[in-house]
Amino acid sequence: MPTFGMLQRNPFIRMVLIANVFSQLGIWIRNFAILFYVMERTGGDAFAVSMISVAEYAPIFLFSLIGGVLADRWRPKKTIIWSELASALSVGVVLLALESGMWAAVFFATCGSAVLSQITQPAGMKLFKLHVPAEQAQAGMSLLQTVFSIFMVLGPILGTIAYQALGIYLSILLTGIAFLFSACAMVFIPPDNQAGAGERGMQTSVMQDMVDGIRYVAAKKVLVSLNLCFLAVGLGVGLISPLGIFLVTERLGLSAQDLQWMTIPYGVGEIIGGLLTFRLAAKIAPQRFLMLGLAVNAAGIILSGLSTVLWLTMAAQFLIALLQPAIFIGNNALVMMHTEQAYIGRVTGIRTPLMTGSMVVMMSVSGIAARTLTLELIYAAAGICFLLAALIVLPFCKARPATANREDGRAASAPCRSRE
Repeated sequence: MPTFGMLQRNPFIRMVLIANVFSQLGIWIRNFAILFYVMERTGGDAFAVSMISVAEYAPIFLFSLIGGVLADRWRPKKTIIWSELASALSVGVVLLALESGMWAAVFFATCGSAVLSQITQPAGMKLFKLHVPAEQAQAGMSLLQTVFSIFMVLGPILGTIAYQALGIYLSILLTGIAFLFSACAMVFIPPDNQAGAGERGMQTSVMQDMVDGIRYVAAKKVLVSLNLCFLAVGLGVGLISPLGIFLVTERLGLSAQDLQWMTIPYGVGEIIGGLLTFRLAAKIAPQRFLMLGLAVNAAGIILSGLSTVLWLTMAAQFLIALLQPAIFIGNNALVMMHTEQAYIGRVTGIRTPLMTGSMVVMMSVSGIAARTLTLELIYAAAGICFLLAALIVLPFCKARPATANREDGRAASAPCRSRE
């Protein structure tokens, strides 16, 4: 079983952990600095605040697939380093704009970083497949997920402290420095090898690569099912994301300020879930990990909607967060297992907008649903979305590995024939 010490001896995982700590630090400081700054400049205008989310999510729809194509065409190490450097340099543009009185330039910091992330995320997946042995892949991803979970708790605190102590100018500058250190850490990962490291000669156009990636996903039953799974998860998450405050005020009969009691068990669950997932990653197959996470999240969501007492709602939130890392780690592990190196970028680029798009669509209708339906029904519907996602991946839990591998082999040959 891979241990923390074993993973730490892998130079790739060691430097990626360091790079992600700096990157997450920059992201959370930037996000909260921009949030507080926009609220101060606009007097808490709801439209202006909502535009922060637009700047963050719009690039996912516009650049996710093309970002995946570029990640497949370029060397992943160089891609990530240059993208992190570009994020750091963009801070200088924002600071100059702020100095000239163009306060709305802070939106550019979020938008620009979101665009670049659509290239760095699939490039990171390619590097993971290149440098991490298959038996360590799931444990390695769970270790990274633990870092994200820790920042889910500490990030808002650090971001708030940075803005209150430093103000918008120094907070944005600190963000740029964090991205710069992240890029420096990535310099020390092992070099890309020649096989499957990108720069495929550019024999085909970007559009041809996009079409080829879509055909590749469509021809592989596992990848189609994983995309449908994440689509269903996005529907469930989007339906309840804006309604958490109403669990507190309507179901529990508390004030809006008591929402903090929901965030505490959720944050603790995220951290414990990340550590627990790391310990179990080598013992549980990724498809079973994914199934377990989906089933427990479904139960936790339904329980949250039914509960009328604080301790039970807090327990449900803890349960949701505890198994949430298993969903993402199981899905990512399955994607890497069933995707050829040359297609990882495009496979990731297709999956990301499906989940995000379904989330945004359901977020836009959840308010309308709350006016006509009870919270119990809405949360039950969200839980059913997670159960549907679990049913989609259930056949892979029952199938024997040899059978699944034969199916993947037949499916993988289809796009190759189409290219000929």
